[in-house]
Amino acid sequence: MADMLPKLFFVHFRPTSFVAEKRGEIVGFVIGFVSQTLPEEAYIHFVGVHPEFRKDGLAKALYEKFFAAVGKLGCRTVRCVTSPVNKGSISFHRRMGFIVKDSVKVVGDVPVVEGYDGKGEDRVLFSKMLGVEYS
Repeated sequence: MADMLPKLFFVHFRPTSFVAEKRGEIVGFVIGFVSQTLPEEAYIHFVGVHPEFRKDGLAKALYEKFFAAVGKLGCRTVRCVTSPVNKGSISFHRRMGFIVKDSVKVVGDVPVVEGYDGKGEDRVLFSKMLGVEYS
């Protein structure tokens, strides 16, 4: 997993990027930052959890650490994006209290922003208000 994490994230986004280790090995991470354009918003850019550690609450713990960090920096909203084919990510974000941005295009039961990352690159856009409870 460590080879997935360019050093620049930990140089430029250190206060808002976190890793989880077990026996000296990285088993999970969340890379995010505070928006320079909209300083009351934060963005989760890159997340990963080793398959052996999924379903153990590690991703939830990493997200909560991120929420706490950006909340202390004045952020009130967290945003992130995923692919419409990544059903696990969509389900996880919904469980974490993220709302899917409404769109005219719907794939299954998921609103999808057509061409968000370029032609043929549709995406699911999420937002979460900090301080709002989820279940």
